[in-house]
Amino acid sequence: MGTDLIRLMQALFVPVAELSQHAAWQPSADVHGTPYGWLVKFDLAGVQPEDIELTVRGSVLTVRGTRRDWCDEGCRHYLMEIAYSHFQRSVRLPAELTDARVDTECRHGLLLVRIYLEANE
Repeated sequence: MGTDLIRLMQALFVPVAELSQHAAWQPSADVHGTPYGWLVKFDLAGVQPEDIELTVRGSVLTVRGTRRDWCDEGCRHYLMEIAYSHFQRSVRLPAELTDARVDTECRHGLLLVRIYLEANE
C-alpha cells in the first residue's frame, strides 16, 4: 500500500519542466460545411506558419507542428499557462478528401483550411 501511495504522489507532482517536454497539446478546431466543401479553423495562436504541417489522408485532415516559447532578454517566468510544445490534431470529415483542393491561410492566430470538393468547384 505504501509503494502505491508513493507512485501516486510521484505521478501527481511531476515537475512542470518534465511535463512540458513530453506532453503534446491539441489545438481547438471548428468545422463548417460550405457551398464549396469545408472550412476548418484551428486555433494556433503563437504558432509560426513555417512550424505547421498539414496532411490529408482519406477523410482525415491532420495538422501538426510546434509552438515555441520566446521571452524578452532578462525576463524571469512568474506564471506559465500556455503550452509550448509539439501539437497534433486530426479531424475526420464525412467526405473523401484525396482529390480535394486544399488552401490554407493564417489569420489572427487561426489556421484556416479551405477544402474544395471536386463536385462543388
